[in-house]
Amino acid sequence: MDKLHRIRLLAGDTAVAKLQSATVMVVGCGAVGSFAIEALARSGVGHIIVVDNDCIEATNINRQLFALTSTIGQPKVDIATQRIHDINPETDVMALNIFWDENTDIDVRPDFVIDAIDTVSSKIALYKWCNARKIPFISSMGAALKTDPAHVRIADIIKTSVCPLAAKIRRMVKEQNIANFPVVFSSEIPFVSAQPGKNLGSIITVTGTFGLMLANWVIWQITKHTN
Repeated sequence: MDKLHRIRLLAGDTAVAKLQSATVMVVGCGAVGSFAIEALARSGVGHIIVVDNDCIEATNINRQLFALTSTIGQPKVDIATQRIHDINPETDVMALNIFWDENTDIDVRPDFVIDAIDTVSSKIALYKWCNARKIPFISSMGAALKTDPAHVRIADIIKTSVCPLAAKIRRMVKEQNIANFPVVFSSEIPFVSAQPGKNLGSIITVTGTFGLMLANWVIWQITKHTN
């Protein structure tokens, strides 16, 4: 049976062909990015670029698809590649074990980019990279300290609210004259009883929702002109 049979029933053969010919780059293969990658692979996207320089840690297991007892210590992009090929061996995967910053210069031109990066400076650098190449993208805002997936939604960055990360990004894109773009964010007030610090509490039901919504936006952008 065709692996994409149910997608063909939903969206049609032309949509599936578009997905198979598309290239999507996901920057960040953690709690949000791993779910986006999973959805792209299972939806038949034919070319996937995965970007991350981290290795899997035990503390990732509660919320990251690639984090298993058997994968601790391994590069996230390597496990992402293995999982994509286990889903569909025919998928073309490029794995880039790099940290994205303003000096990143890679010779690729995806059709769409998904930003699942944690670092603000890296997010801004990625936005600029995409804009310079006229590549459409969607970005994840803060998924930590949230408990209710029902508050997760998509909006233009200028229309976001509540999310502290989105507020910081709004200021920075305005200061640096970066054009408006869509984001996935949560309108839920951050969980106030959480302990402050570098590492913030998070749960897979929320981070996974972020990743799936990012992928869903890209999937339907790819197929939206299908008759």
